[in-house]
Amino acid sequence: MKIIILGAGQVGASVAGSLCSEANDITVIDNNPVCLQSLQDRFDLRTIVGSGSHPGTLARAGAQEADMIIAVTSSDEVNMIACQVAYTLFHTPLKIARVRDAEYLKYTELFNQEALPVDVLISPEQKVTKYIERLISYPGALQVLNFAEGKVQLVAVKAHYSSPICGHELRALKEHMRGIETRVAAVFRKGRSIIPRGDTIIEPNDDVFFIAAPKHIKAVMREMSRVEKRVKRILLAGGGNIGTRLAKSLEKKYRVKLIEFDPNRAKQIAGELQHTIVLNGDAADEDLLLEENIEETDIFCALTNDDEVNIISSMLAKRLGAKKVMALINRAAYVDLVQQDIIDIAISPQQATIGSLLAHIRRGDVAVVHSLRRGAAEAIEAIAHGDANSSKVVGKSIENIKSPPGTTICAIVRGETVVPVHHDTVIEAEDHVVIMVTDKRHVPEVEKLFQVGVTFL
Repeated sequence: MKIIILGAGQVGASVAGSLCSEANDITVIDNNPVCLQSLQDRFDLRTIVGSGSHPGTLARAGAQEADMIIAVTSSDEVNMIACQVAYTLFHTPLKIARVRDAEYLKYTELFNQEALPVDVLISPEQKVTKYIERLISYPGALQVLNFAEGKVQLVAVKAHYSSPICGHELRALKEHMRGIETRVAAVFRKGRSIIPRGDTIIEPNDDVFFIAAPKHIKAVMREMSRVEKRVKRILLAGGGNIGTRLAKSLEKKYRVKLIEFDPNRAKQIAGELQHTIVLNGDAADEDLLLEENIEETDIFCALTNDDEVNIISSMLAKRLGAKKVMALINRAAYVDLVQQDIIDIAISPQQATIGSLLAHIRRGDVAVVHSLRRGAAEAIEAIAHGDANSSKVVGKSIENIKSPPGTTICAIVRGETVVPVHHDTVIEAEDHVVIMVTDKRHVPEVEKLFQVGVTFL
């Protein structure tokens, strides 16, 4: 696929790195030659210095032959105009734009072929906000991801030595949880993936990924991890787009406080929020945290635009007694350093953005992609089409599908119904099938499974 990426910032660089690993023809445009040189040193791609919204720059990038343009510069306006130029002058088939300002996102009628021809809108702030909301809803979860429009969820938990399943085979889940359908999709032990089978024994500190309907998630979590108390008090650090969005979303359900360093911004968001207490100060100020009873805080979430501030304030909050700390971290190297050992949950906005993009790049009918384990693994929702003659999956039972190594079919949604997955479950046309791929190298093989043969009419 020939793809043009506008913007070599953190999101653009992450997207370029992920797509380059899949043998795509990538061109990155940015005004900053230093950022472009850094990308060229790391990846096999082409770079062009210039403005991504200028017709001449897009022409030099080969927009006339491009399959897709991904506009992720720091400017919403540049991203939208670039899509307009690509559509009008170069007839680019797929145009994706990052739009962060909530004022634009309010008016979805703006984004169509007659107005602003953006095919896919991406708002990392919106995605991160929803992601954190789900983590707060399920205390103890490391990740909570939606499939089939929320009909099933994939949840990651750390197995605790006191949990009922720890030290027992996975098949014991059925005996403990009669009437509850769940399936373990993957187990990661000391960074290594283990294919879950009935005789797999769960050990303390295993990262266990399971999938179930939302109504059953908490019951399954009680079997696998330490039971945590319901969240009541939340302290947010950073009143930017994400912090303010999150406070608005949470303030009716929880007791929320928000710390913002800039006094003018603090005053502004205090006027926007109804039930949130807004504090002007430094989130890494020990005296301030103690004054605000950090030891009684259930969740401390650092959401400033500075990775170092987020890490340090989270570490301090944890040392002072916060029950759980989360930090927004853009740099992948920092995530690996601090995840779990220092900070309970490191949140990467790039991973959320990449998942949205991958769903439009995958071959076959792929509805959702979630990037896991810092991009090493993926969870994919694919839609089965065709019939027994034209499809490699339709009309076949799970045990008779030739899945690549490290791949688990972990959920099937048929219409509004979540179908129990067993070895003899047969996939039907238009089923939404959720697949866990623990080794990303096998993703192309999974895509081929869901491509319809030429005999299907």
